[in-house]
Amino acid sequence: MNFLIENWMLVFMAALSGGLLVWQTIQGGVGRGVPPAEAVRLINREKGVLIDVCESAEYEKGHAVGARNIPLATLVDAKGLPGNKTLPILLLCASGARAGRAAAQLQKAGYEKAVAVAGGNAAWREANLPMESGAKGDKPEKVEKAEKTDKKAKPAKAEAKALPAPAAEAPATPAAPVDEPAPSVAEAPAVEPQTPPQEPKGA
Repeated sequence: MNFLIENWMLVFMAALSGGLLVWQTIQGGVGRGVPPAEAVRLINREKGVLIDVCESAEYEKGHAVGARNIPLATLVDAKGLPGNKTLPILLLCASGARAGRAAAQLQKAGYEKAVAVAGGNAAWREANLPMESGAKGDKPEKVEKAEKTDKKAKPAKAEAKALPAPAAEAPATPAAPVDEPAPSVAEAPAVEPQTPPQEPKGA
């Protein structure tokens, strides 16, 4: 006890350094989280990239719209990371814990603006930001092929849609004129009998 009293400064320094280590560990796990609203601002104004580090099954159940799925275990070696390391990387997971670890990994890999979205997908949902389900965007090559086939198919669909429109208008136009000329034809014979009496006047 006398040792603690006599060396209170050493005890205080040890406690302080221990507290700092704990704080750094927590920061490393949670990451310098930004709220969902700030994440949206970074996406819209600074071309931030949204990455969901959940496992594929979790991602398919529900994720932020536009988020790429790169599970935490494969994050550093993943091909889906942007080549431009100056872009903000916004990381999501279910609650934010894995996203914090992912942010720390990416920062070590040179992505200085990698940051976790505080609260993860749960906070994203609570902020009424758009969510979607399914494995969209996992295989870019297939998406590009699908887009090419869609472009070829779109003109055919457009022609098919354009064809019914004139057909629908056609019956409406002839209906009115057919009824109106009919009485004028009936009136024509009534005018013809009046012309013969004019021949004797010329004689």
